[in-house]
Amino acid sequence: MKTIDKYLFQALDNYPYWLEGTIESLDYAFSYDSKNTMILCLYGRIQAEQLMNYEEAKSYFQEALSINIHALEVYPYYLQTLILNEDYEEAQKLIDFALTIKGINKADIYIKKAILLEAQQEFKKALKEIKQAKLYSVQHDYDSGISDVEKRIKSKMNLLENKKSKKGGKDSKKKSK
Repeated sequence: MKTIDKYLFQALDNYPYWLEGTIESLDYAFSYDSKNTMILCLYGRIQAEQLMNYEEAKSYFQEALSINIHALEVYPYYLQTLILNEDYEEAQKLIDFALTIKGINKADIYIKKAILLEAQQEFKKALKEIKQAKLYSVQHDYDSGISDVEKRIKSKMNLLENKKSKKGGKDSKKKSK
C-alpha cells in the first residue's frame, strides 16, 4: 500500500467524526498527490457539508473532474452542493452528463435528480425520478435511502394538499354567507 493511500484511508475513516484528524490526514495525502480526485472530493465535502462554503466546495469538485471526468465518487457530492447552492440549471446539466458515464451509480444520480426537483417544488416529477432510482438500485441497503426521500416528497405533497383544502374550505364558507 502506498503512503498516500494510508493517509487517504485515515481521512476517510475520520470523516466526519474527527475533522482535525481528517484535515491532517488529507493534507499529508495531498502533499503526496495534489491531483488525487478522492482527496479533492473530500476537501470539497468538508467545505460543503461542514463549512457550508459551497463556492469553495464547487471549485474542489470542478478541479477533481478536470483531472478525471470519470471520477465517479465526485458526482453525488457535487450535485448535492449545487442543489444546496441553488445552482439548479448547472445541477441538471451535470445530472444529464453523469447518467451517460459508464459505471456510475445511476440510482444515486436519479435520487439527486429527485432532490433537485423537490428543491424546485416539482414533487410529481420528483416521484417519477424516485421510480427510476428504484429501477436502477442494485444495493439492498440503498433502498432505504430511496424510500426516505420518497416519504419526504410525499409528505410535502400532503402538506400542500392540506393547505389547498383549508383555503378551499375558507373560500366556500365565505361564498355561502
